[in-house]
Amino acid sequence: MRCALYYSNKDIKIIEKNVPKITDGEVLMRVEASGICGSDVIEWYRRDKVPLVLGHEVTGVITGVGKNVKGYKVGDRICAAHHVPCNTCKYCLSGHQTVCETLRTTNFDPGGFSEFLRLPEINVKNGVYLLPDSVSFEKGTFVEPLACVVRGQRLAGVKPADTVVVIGSGLAGLLHINLLRATGASRIIATDINGKRLEYAKKFGADYVFNAGDKNIDLPEAVKEINDGFLADIVILSTGADNAIVQGLKSVRRGGTVLFFGAADEGAKLPLSINEIFWRTEVTLLSSYAGSILDHRAALELIRSKRINVKDMITNRLPLKDIARGFELTAKAQDSLKVIINPND
Repeated sequence: MRCALYYSNKDIKIIEKNVPKITDGEVLMRVEASGICGSDVIEWYRRDKVPLVLGHEVTGVITGVGKNVKGYKVGDRICAAHHVPCNTCKYCLSGHQTVCETLRTTNFDPGGFSEFLRLPEINVKNGVYLLPDSVSFEKGTFVEPLACVVRGQRLAGVKPADTVVVIGSGLAGLLHINLLRATGASRIIATDINGKRLEYAKKFGADYVFNAGDKNIDLPEAVKEINDGFLADIVILSTGADNAIVQGLKSVRRGGTVLFFGAADEGAKLPLSINEIFWRTEVTLLSSYAGSILDHRAALELIRSKRINVKDMITNRLPLKDIARGFELTAKAQDSLKVIINPND
C-alpha cells in the first residue's frame, strides 16, 4: 500500500508499505478520506518523532475484522479516533479522559495518510463510530476536530446568552463560530489578520468581525461598544500568537473565561500581570485538549443533523500523491481552510 512519510512540511515522501496485519481484537480499515489538521504542520512538535505517517482525521470502510470483534463487520462505514482513553484511570473517572496516559500512547498503524490502517483493540473498543449513510466520508473527517471544539466549549461553560470572542478564524476558529451559532450564543465576535478568513467567519455565523492587524482597532473597546459596555463573557483563543493572547486577556469581563484552544509557538510564555489579570477579577484561564468519546458522538450528531456546516469548509481535495501540496496550503494558511486527502484516488 502507499503511505505519505512525513519528515517536514516541505519533505514528504510517498512510500510503499505492507498492509498491516490484524489480530483477533483489531480492525483493518481502507481509508477513504483523511483531513490535514493544523497540528500536522507544527514542525517543532513533530521534529523529534519523524519520519512518521501522519493523519488522524479519518474515515473509511472496514475491510477486515478480528474474530473477537463485536459490533462491526466488513463493509461498515466508520470514522475513528486515533487517541483513545482507558476509561478506568483517575483522569477518566474524573471526566478528564483527554489527559489520560493511555490516550497519549494510543494511535493508528500507520496513520491516516495511507491506503489502509490497522485499528488496535483499544481503539476498536473506545474510538470507532459508525458513519450514517447521510454523512459522506469527507464530512466524517470533521468528527475529530469538531469533537475537540465541542469539548472546549463544554468545559468553558458557554451559555446561549453569552457574548463570545473567537480570536483566530482558521478552521478551528470557524468550527467554534459555527458551533456557537448552532447553540445560540448571543453575540459572536471574530478576529483574524486574514481578510479572507474574516469573510468565512461571517459566512459561518459571526455577528461582527475585526481585522486583528488593524492598529486603529482597539478590540476590548470594540467589544464593549457592541456588548452594552461589557467585555466578553468568553474568549476563545484559536491561535497561539502572542498578540492574540494579549488581546484575549484584555477582552474578557470580570468573572469571564479565556479558553486556550490553539497551540502556541515553541517556548511561548503567558504575557500577563498577575494583579491585572487575576486579582479582583475572578477570570478563569482554561485549556482543553482533544475530545472524549462523548464529544465524538456529539460531533457526529451535529454533522449528521446538519447543524454544523462542515461541507463548505472543505476548500481542497487532493489525491495522496499530491499531499505535499496539501501541506503547503495548510501551512501557509491563506485562502485554504480544510484540505482533504483521498488516499485511494
